[in-house]
Amino acid sequence: MAPFRPYYNRFMCSRFELTVHPREMAIRFALPEAPALANRSEFRPTDQTLVIAPGGVCTFLAWGFAVDWSKSPLINARAETLTEKKTFLPVLENRCIVPASAYFEWRKDGNRRLKNRISFATGEPFAMAGLTDGERFTIVTCPPAATIAHIHNRMPVILDPAAEGLWLDSASTFADVSVHLKTFAGALKAEEESPPAPAQGDLFG
Repeated sequence: MAPFRPYYNRFMCSRFELTVHPREMAIRFALPEAPALANRSEFRPTDQTLVIAPGGVCTFLAWGFAVDWSKSPLINARAETLTEKKTFLPVLENRCIVPASAYFEWRKDGNRRLKNRISFATGEPFAMAGLTDGERFTIVTCPPAATIAHIHNRMPVILDPAAEGLWLDSASTFADVSVHLKTFAGALKAEEESPPAPAQGDLFG
Protein backbone atom coordinates (compact mmCIF):
# COMPACT_ATOMS: atom_id res chain seq x y z
CA MET A 1 0.00 0.00 0.00
CA ALA A 2 1.30 3.48 -0.87
CA PRO A 3 2.26 5.68 2.11
CA PHE A 4 -0.36 8.17 3.26
CA ARG A 5 0.29 11.73 2.13
CA PRO A 6 -1.81 14.47 3.72
CA TYR A 7 -3.49 17.05 1.50
CA TYR A 8 -0.96 19.83 1.00
CA ASN A 9 -2.21 21.77 -1.99
CA ARG A 10 -3.85 24.47 0.11
CA PHE A 11 -0.23 25.54 0.64
CA MET A 12 2.26 27.02 -1.77
CA CYS A 13 4.43 25.50 -3.04
CA SER A 14 3.72 21.81 -2.45
CA ARG A 15 5.76 20.19 -5.21
CA PHE A 16 8.87 21.03 -7.19
CA GLU A 17 11.26 19.53 -9.72
CA LEU A 18 15.02 19.25 -10.04
CA THR A 19 16.29 17.93 -13.38
CA VAL A 20 19.82 19.27 -13.64
CA HIS A 21 23.04 17.36 -14.30
CA PRO A 22 25.37 17.34 -11.25
CA ARG A 23 28.13 19.12 -13.22
CA GLU A 24 25.70 21.85 -14.23
CA MET A 25 24.61 22.15 -10.60
CA ALA A 26 28.21 22.65 -9.50
CA ILE A 27 28.74 25.39 -12.06
CA ARG A 28 25.42 27.16 -11.52
CA PHE A 29 25.68 27.27 -7.72
CA ALA A 30 29.48 27.61 -7.44
CA LEU A 31 29.82 24.34 -5.55
CA PRO A 32 33.26 22.86 -4.76
CA GLU A 33 32.28 19.61 -6.49
CA ALA A 34 29.39 18.03 -8.36
CA PRO A 35 26.76 17.01 -5.77
CA ALA A 36 24.98 13.71 -5.47
CA LEU A 37 21.36 13.97 -6.52
CA ALA A 38 18.24 12.06 -5.51
CA ASN A 39 17.04 9.24 -7.77
CA ARG A 40 13.86 11.14 -8.58
CA SER A 41 13.09 14.43 -10.28
CA GLU A 42 9.82 15.54 -8.64
CA PHE A 43 9.65 16.21 -4.91
CA ARG A 44 6.73 16.26 -2.51
CA PRO A 45 6.44 17.06 1.22
CA THR A 46 8.43 14.70 3.48
CA ASP A 47 10.74 13.71 0.58
CA GLN A 48 14.49 14.00 1.10
CA THR A 49 15.99 16.46 -1.34
CA LEU A 50 19.21 18.35 -1.94
CA VAL A 51 19.66 21.68 -0.17
CA ILE A 52 22.68 23.98 -0.15
CA ALA A 53 23.92 25.39 3.14
CA PRO A 54 26.53 28.10 3.83
CA GLY A 55 29.92 27.36 2.33
CA GLY A 56 28.38 25.44 -0.55
CA VAL A 57 27.78 22.42 1.68
CA CYS A 58 25.24 20.09 0.06
CA THR A 59 23.07 17.83 2.14
CA PHE A 60 19.80 15.90 1.91
CA LEU A 61 17.02 17.06 4.20
CA ALA A 62 13.34 16.17 4.54
CA TRP A 63 10.89 18.76 3.28
CA GLY A 64 8.68 20.09 6.05
CA PHE A 65 9.18 21.02 9.71
CA ALA A 66 7.59 18.72 12.27
CA VAL A 67 5.25 20.69 14.56
CA ASP A 68 3.26 19.49 17.53
CA TRP A 69 0.09 21.33 16.49
CA SER A 70 -0.35 19.66 13.10
CA LYS A 71 -0.09 16.15 11.69
CA SER A 72 1.16 17.63 8.42
CA PRO A 73 4.72 18.99 8.20
CA LEU A 74 5.12 22.73 7.79
CA ILE A 75 6.39 22.96 4.22
CA ASN A 76 6.10 26.72 3.68
CA ALA A 77 6.81 29.89 5.65
CA ARG A 78 5.31 33.27 4.74
CA ALA A 79 8.06 35.86 4.28
CA GLU A 80 5.87 38.62 5.67
CA THR A 81 5.35 36.99 9.07
CA LEU A 82 8.58 35.06 9.72
CA THR A 83 9.61 37.25 12.65
CA GLU A 84 6.15 36.92 14.24
CA LYS A 85 6.00 33.11 14.37
CA LYS A 86 7.45 31.10 17.25
CA THR A 87 8.10 28.19 14.89
CA PHE A 88 10.48 30.19 12.72
CA LEU A 89 12.19 32.56 15.16
CA PRO A 90 14.76 29.93 16.28
CA VAL A 91 15.81 29.15 12.67
CA LEU A 92 15.99 32.57 11.04
CA GLU A 93 19.79 32.36 11.07
CA ASN A 94 19.75 28.77 9.72
CA ARG A 95 19.28 29.63 6.07
CA CYS A 96 19.63 27.40 3.03
CA ILE A 97 18.75 27.43 -0.64
CA VAL A 98 16.64 24.78 -2.33
CA PRO A 99 17.67 24.26 -5.98
CA ALA A 100 14.89 23.62 -8.47
CA SER A 101 14.30 23.57 -12.20
CA ALA A 102 10.55 24.20 -11.77
CA TYR A 103 7.79 24.19 -9.21
CA PHE A 104 4.18 23.11 -9.59
CA GLU A 105 0.92 24.78 -8.73
CA TRP A 106 -2.71 23.90 -9.39
CA ARG A 107 -5.06 26.46 -10.91
CA LYS A 108 -8.68 26.13 -9.87
CA ASP A 109 -11.25 26.14 -12.68
CA GLY A 110 -14.62 25.42 -11.13
CA ASN A 111 -14.32 21.93 -9.67
CA ARG A 112 -11.20 21.18 -11.68
CA ARG A 113 -7.63 21.65 -10.53
CA LEU A 114 -5.19 22.07 -13.40
CA LYS A 115 -1.51 21.40 -12.84
CA ASN A 116 0.94 24.11 -13.93
CA ARG A 117 4.69 23.70 -14.26
CA ILE A 118 6.32 27.06 -13.50
CA SER A 119 9.94 27.66 -14.47
CA PHE A 120 12.35 30.29 -15.71
CA ALA A 121 11.63 31.28 -19.28
CA THR A 122 15.28 30.44 -19.99
CA GLY A 123 14.96 26.94 -18.52
CA GLU A 124 17.89 27.40 -16.13
CA PRO A 125 17.71 26.21 -12.51
CA PHE A 126 16.96 28.62 -9.68
CA ALA A 127 17.29 28.88 -5.92
CA MET A 128 14.34 28.99 -3.55
CA ALA A 129 14.92 30.56 -0.14
CA GLY A 130 14.75 28.04 2.67
CA LEU A 131 15.12 27.69 6.42
CA THR A 132 16.37 24.56 8.16
CA ASP A 133 16.38 23.04 11.63
CA GLY A 134 19.29 20.77 10.71
CA GLU A 135 17.14 17.79 9.77
CA ARG A 136 14.31 19.36 7.79
CA PHE A 137 13.68 22.45 5.72
CA THR A 138 10.83 24.73 4.77
CA ILE A 139 10.46 26.98 1.71
CA VAL A 140 9.81 30.70 2.18
CA THR A 141 6.92 32.12 0.14
CA CYS A 142 5.81 35.56 -1.01
CA PRO A 143 3.10 37.18 -3.17
CA PRO A 144 3.12 35.94 -6.78
CA ALA A 145 4.59 37.59 -9.84
CA ALA A 146 1.94 39.31 -11.96
CA THR A 147 2.37 36.80 -14.79
CA ILE A 148 1.37 33.85 -12.60
CA ALA A 149 -1.02 35.47 -10.13
CA HIS A 150 -3.97 33.89 -11.95
CA ILE A 151 -2.67 30.46 -10.92
CA HIS A 152 -2.16 30.97 -7.18
CA ASN A 153 -1.89 33.80 -4.67
CA ARG A 154 1.53 32.69 -3.37
CA MET A 155 4.83 31.59 -4.85
CA PRO A 156 8.20 30.48 -3.46
CA VAL A 157 10.79 33.18 -2.90
CA ILE A 158 13.12 32.76 -5.88
CA LEU A 159 16.34 34.49 -4.94
CA ASP A 160 18.03 36.77 -7.41
CA PRO A 161 21.34 35.05 -8.30
CA ALA A 162 23.24 38.00 -6.84
CA ALA A 163 21.42 37.49 -3.53
CA GLU A 164 22.04 33.75 -3.17
CA GLY A 165 25.43 34.18 -1.54
CA LEU A 166 24.09 36.89 0.76
CA TRP A 167 21.21 34.65 1.89
CA LEU A 168 23.74 31.92 2.74
CA ASP A 169 26.23 34.27 4.44
CA SER A 170 26.29 33.16 8.07
CA ALA A 171 27.99 36.44 8.99
CA SER A 172 24.84 38.32 7.98
CA THR A 173 21.80 38.46 10.23
CA PHE A 174 18.29 37.74 9.09
CA ALA A 175 17.56 41.44 9.39
CA ASP A 176 20.39 42.06 6.91
CA VAL A 177 19.11 39.63 4.29
CA SER A 178 15.34 39.79 4.72
CA VAL A 179 15.21 42.49 2.02
CA HIS A 180 15.82 39.71 -0.52
CA LEU A 181 12.58 37.92 0.38
CA LYS A 182 10.57 39.48 -2.41
CA THR A 183 8.60 38.55 -5.50
CA PHE A 184 10.79 37.42 -8.36
CA ALA A 185 11.09 40.13 -11.02
CA GLY A 186 12.39 37.98 -13.88
CA ALA A 187 10.52 36.14 -16.61
CA LEU A 188 8.60 33.02 -15.58
CA LYS A 189 6.89 30.48 -17.82
CA ALA A 190 3.79 28.52 -16.84
CA GLU A 191 2.86 25.37 -18.73
CA GLU A 192 -0.56 23.96 -17.89
CA GLU A 193 -1.40 20.32 -18.39
CA SER A 194 -4.30 19.75 -20.76
CA PRO A 195 -7.31 18.27 -18.92
CA PRO A 196 -8.63 14.91 -20.11
CA ALA A 197 -11.01 15.09 -23.05
CA PRO A 198 -14.71 14.80 -22.09
CA ALA A 199 -16.16 11.30 -22.26
CA GLN A 200 -17.82 10.61 -25.61
CA GLY A 201 -20.37 8.12 -24.30
CA ASP A 202 -20.49 4.35 -24.71
CA LEU A 203 -18.07 3.30 -27.45
CA PHE A 204 -20.54 0.63 -28.62
CA GLY A 205 -23.62 2.88 -28.58
